Amino acid sequence: MSQIEHLPSLEKKGEPRWRRYLSDSAMAVIGSLLITTIIYTLHFYPSIPNISLAYLLVVLVLASTRGLYAAVLSALVAFFSFDFFLVPPLYTFTIARPEEWVALFVFLATAIITGQLASALHQRAEQASRQARETRILYELVRATNDEEELERQLSVVVHAVVDVFSSWGVRDCAILLPNEGGKLIIRASAKRTEERPALSPDEKATASWVMKQAQTVELHDVSLALQRATGFSPRAVVRSSTSTLPVRRYVRMIPLKIGAKTVGVLRLQLEDDPRLFTHEKSLGIDWDRTNPDTTFFWTFLDQATSIIERARLRSESLQIELLQRTDALRAALLSSVSHDLRTPLSSIKAAASSLLQEDVQWDEEARRSFAVAIENEADRLNRLVGNLLDMSRIEGGALKPEKEWYPVDELIHDVLGHMQTQLQDRTVVTDLPEDMPPVELDYLQIDQVLTNLLENAVRYTPPETPIEI
Repeated sequence: MSQIEHLPSLEKKGEPRWRRYLSDSAMAVIGSLLITTIIYTLHFYPSIPNISLAYLLVVLVLASTRGLYAAVLSALVAFFSFDFFLVPPLYTFTIARPEEWVALFVFLATAIITGQLASALHQRAEQASRQARETRILYELVRATNDEEELERQLSVVVHAVVDVFSSWGVRDCAILLPNEGGKLIIRASAKRTEERPALSPDEKATASWVMKQAQTVELHDVSLALQRATGFSPRAVVRSSTSTLPVRRYVRMIPLKIGAKTVGVLRLQLEDDPRLFTHEKSLGIDWDRTNPDTTFFWTFLDQATSIIERARLRSESLQIELLQRTDALRAALLSSVSHDLRTPLSSIKAAASSLLQEDVQWDEEARRSFAVAIENEADRLNRLVGNLLDMSRIEGGALKPEKEWYPVDELIHDVLGHMQTQLQDRTVVTDLPEDMPPVELDYLQIDQVLTNLLENAVRYTPPETPIEI
């Protein structure tokens, strides 16, 4: 995770709405009354007819820092305070001259329009800054995941990034669950170290399976907190109890990782929810909330994780296809070679049997025995070739299981040399075996076949005058 340790966390927009409105109102009222006090104390009006433009400073500052509400409230307070304290008759909201009415309403309209424009510019600047920050985070995330080749490492980058970036939104842990070969969901990556990972409870496993099948987001939380909910999705189980007297609650949210209509995994988020704050984690990961601009960036993270899983699956399928193609090519070459090897002993058996059946030739006893020995040896060779083919089929099907038992290797080698005397009669065989060679746990028939194949290849593919050393 050293590649993305510097990823910044998104800003926390967790200030309560009432507190924000209260602070905005206080600043708007105090700012406008402060300007009114200065004008009133220093008698700037009516000696400076356009002194009301000083209120625009407060309106612009509030619009650029706090937003449209504070700017409009400041303009209204400035309008009424200017009329009450500075426009004759004083200390009343009545205005004697019509031009004063026009001037005040022009000021009010100017202040509101100026505040609205400044607020819009401030929002666009904040949006541009946020988009630039999100773009850089996504770039770092994509770069870090592309630097890793293994799926586990790529998913580890994603879950750590989710916790780092969305920690201000209440995310405390993140894990990705993927189905294994048997279809059971297991944790493939977690932001916590292996020894710190909590084991999934039976409720979590059952709920994760439900999320995988139904492709719907589910929360797991306290019973006392689950009685009154109207968020559009229903809790399926209860996990992880927390003391209800604490203001901060921890709960788990299961989110399906989908590509189109297909669900490829489940994202497990552990969240902290402070009911005193209006925080984003209340809607983080909810299906119907994908269009919310505040959580769109989170869905981008999930899409990145989903694309990684899908690329790994496609890569695995591509490797499997390539392996099958190579296996087919190897099988075709092997069958071509074996078909030639099968014809050789069949031809020898056919020739020896035909010779024995010739009625016009009188074979002596030694010749007849030679033909019978040839038929027997070639039949044994043919039996070994057929056995090799059957073993190859059993190996591919996973049915060939070794039956191991302790046996001396030197005796096994001498047994092989004994039943291959006919093939080795024209070759020099040199054996160099230690006298204290201990027994080895092996499958006698399979190792006998391996040594036989090796010696047959040595006889067939080496010059006749060279010795064979064992």
